[in-house]
Amino acid sequence: MRLTRYTDYAMRVLLYLGRQPDKLASIAEVARAYRISQNHLMKVVNDLVNAGYLESVRGRNGGIRLARPPAEINVGALVRHTEDDFDLVNCGSCLIAPACGLTSVLDEALLAFLSVLDSYSLADVLARKGDFAYLLHVSDAVPFPLAEQ
Repeated sequence: MRLTRYTDYAMRVLLYLGRQPDKLASIAEVARAYRISQNHLMKVVNDLVNAGYLESVRGRNGGIRLARPPAEINVGALVRHTEDDFDLVNCGSCLIAPACGLTSVLDEALLAFLSVLDSYSLADVLARKGDFAYLLHVSDAVPFPLAEQ
């Protein structure tokens, strides 16, 4: 299974903001840190705000931040929200689909994939390897990675 760039960008935004959940960041700041298109990121952020993952604060000192604690953001739920199509293959147009055993095997595999993602929160993902701010060249970065937890 291959996740879309949209999901990738959504996870990147949440990871960036999850490092300091109460701090406001601009879309431009996140785009610069990851060296990705600000225009693409704006669409993703707007969707995440509308879905309740992010909070947007307007004004001169505004920005975006997590709308809830990282422990309350489920990775599986986010992936389900950002992905349009979970069909691993297009069985609907296949002549043998009604009698094919592969369809149920692929459905089972997809459920297992999503089940693993469902078992992790954003907080879990953030804690797995330590702080990555130094890789993004952000101002609060530490000079070396934190030890694994």
